[in-house]
Amino acid sequence: MKGPAITRRNLLVGAASTTGGLAVAFSMTGCANTASKMDEAGKWSPNAWLDISPEGKVVFTLDRVEMGQGTYTGLTTLIAEELNQSPDTIEVKFAGAAQQYRNPDYGLQITGGSNSLSSAWKPIRVAAAAVREMLEKAAADTFGVDASSVVLFDGVLTNDAGQTLNISEVIAIAAKQSVPSEPALKAKQDFRFIGKHSSRLDAAAKVQGTANFGIDASVDDMVFAVVLRSPAISGRLKSFDASELNADKDFIGAYQIDTGVAVVATSYWKARKLSEKVSLDWDLPQELISTKAAFELYRDAASKDDGDVVREVGDAQEAIDNSSNDAIELEFEMPFLAHATMEPMNCLAHVQEDRADIWASTQGPDIAQVSVAKVTHLDLDEVHIHNQFIGGGFGRRLNQDFIGEAAEISMAAKRPVKLVWSREDDMKNDFYRPATFHRLQASVSDSGEVEAWKHHVVGPGVMDWYIWDAAPAMFPSSPKFMFPMLGKMGLATQGTPMTPADRSAYEGADDLEYEFKAQEISYSKADIGVPVGYWRAVGHSHNGFVTETFVDACAEKAGKDELAFRLDLLKNQPRLASVLKLAAEKGGWGAERPQGRYVGIAAHKSFGSYVAELVELSVESGQIRVHKVVCAVDCGQVVNPDIVKMQMESCIVFGITAALHGEIEFVDGGAAQSNFHDYQMLRMNECPEIDVHIVDSAESPTGVGEPGLPPIAAAMGSAIYKATGTRHTRLPFKIS
Repeated sequence: MKGPAITRRNLLVGAASTTGGLAVAFSMTGCANTASKMDEAGKWSPNAWLDISPEGKVVFTLDRVEMGQGTYTGLTTLIAEELNQSPDTIEVKFAGAAQQYRNPDYGLQITGGSNSLSSAWKPIRVAAAAVREMLEKAAADTFGVDASSVVLFDGVLTNDAGQTLNISEVIAIAAKQSVPSEPALKAKQDFRFIGKHSSRLDAAAKVQGTANFGIDASVDDMVFAVVLRSPAISGRLKSFDASELNADKDFIGAYQIDTGVAVVATSYWKARKLSEKVSLDWDLPQELISTKAAFELYRDAASKDDGDVVREVGDAQEAIDNSSNDAIELEFEMPFLAHATMEPMNCLAHVQEDRADIWASTQGPDIAQVSVAKVTHLDLDEVHIHNQFIGGGFGRRLNQDFIGEAAEISMAAKRPVKLVWSREDDMKNDFYRPATFHRLQASVSDSGEVEAWKHHVVGPGVMDWYIWDAAPAMFPSSPKFMFPMLGKMGLATQGTPMTPADRSAYEGADDLEYEFKAQEISYSKADIGVPVGYWRAVGHSHNGFVTETFVDACAEKAGKDELAFRLDLLKNQPRLASVLKLAAEKGGWGAERPQGRYVGIAAHKSFGSYVAELVELSVESGQIRVHKVVCAVDCGQVVNPDIVKMQMESCIVFGITAALHGEIEFVDGGAAQSNFHDYQMLRMNECPEIDVHIVDSAESPTGVGEPGLPPIAAAMGSAIYKATGTRHTRLPFKIS
């Protein structure tokens, strides 16, 4: 049916009561089904992810941070798909701290665990689809036709008769409607953008230098700060003397803060140079932490404590005791690691009487609020977080110590202060990846079956260090005097519905896909006192290496090819078996190699994704050279194939770096490493050829920011064993 003519009068009648835009708020657990609200001026409230201005401009508030992993493009692509318009026409802005932006998997507004896309896959599409339906209905009402005959495409609404309206012409009418609770989502076969190759939306800004990272933040009248911290963990400042600085015209002040002494000056470099002239007297602990002491503690715990059993199938110990074959036993030591983000920690803070403004690159804006509230007179709702692009997170920016420092300095200096950590500050004051100790036993039958598998993990729990700021963030209405109590409560209730069990030490060990007749995974907590945090792939980062290396040892005991051995254990796990077969096929498993080249293969499931990697390397004069890595990944429905490939490449480079060079050693209470000369990154000339193959899948999307890391060291270790005859059970690899 042909609708009435579209006239200026029709539109003015429809828009008579409003001149505002359309703002749709939705919950990350589903869309609101109540009517949208607007203020007295006719403007829609921004309790929202998605705004459409009266001019038809779409603005998406990104509630996850962009630290190189591609959320800026990936989540915007979901919005674009359901709005049926190109992603590059949508403006993206970063969310501040607000409860509606909490990650539904964690109850906190954090970006981590490779779940940004998986947690947003349906809710964000539902929100955008709801907006599309509202616009199509508004246009249908104006046309005088049924809404099913109107299609939104690239910002233009068209009916069956070919009549058209721009979004801007119906935005006021659409804004008066209730938000549909269950809008129709596009089918996979109709996707225009999801699953297609496309450019990163943040690429141009980063190439042109217009992207604002935390370290780029600037406000009028700001000054700069550096902090002098204890040379040993747990050291406390007794006194300091900065009198020599008073004569310098660029010196602003020196202030004692919780972590040491802040030196404030008119520029970063001036503050850094002036800090060298400060005399410090530290009260250091009598027993200074060392890596040697940490592993002595772990081994002692492993010997005296059977640990808490976190997974049990059958009776593994009885199977080992009754086996006709000798048990295989290996012990592994995994080192402390730094995050070493390319952008070191930094924060610009302006603390005033009634508010604090924080410009920073943070993975946890609501936890950043807590860190500021703790060191100032302000409450959480008076702390305003202005998030920026992040030059590498890897879990380090889940901890907010650097933000608390900046706020404390600003309050003392009574002006905006930009705190910048040096690389040495960053390396020596990290929340490190925990060092862990592993003791494994297995029995393998004459037919090659794994009769029993035992894995005892010893190490600290990350949540013990993280809960103190995380718990108050989960209860933002609590008064500040309750913050310590909430932290204690969080620790006491681990493993209950209130606080899930901290699996950070044993994840990736307790949920292996392999089928063993009996298995026992146990965990003993042991903490030497080194501050620890979430590091890329968390527990999977060490358990992927440990378990896959031990599978290789079991395959050797069985006298089987390690690929065939794995596939036998994965008969009921087709997705992991599939990526193993794909990596082996594309990497030429079993094919002849040039002399001196050796291959290894490993696979691991983490964050819902399945990854297998084949490594080709050589060992010459004690030096390991990785020539090629073939990666196969099944991460469900792919939104942006290029980003999946980039993240696999990034994980592989990150993992090779750690396997060849990564180790923080503690001596006399502090980290011995200080910069990239003694904590090396993989150089360009060391980087291998990387070939990534993505499995086509209709499953819901899963993570890609971390799953490419866990298998790489094990695949390298397998090839190194073939090259040298030594099975390495400690990282980094060291060839004698």
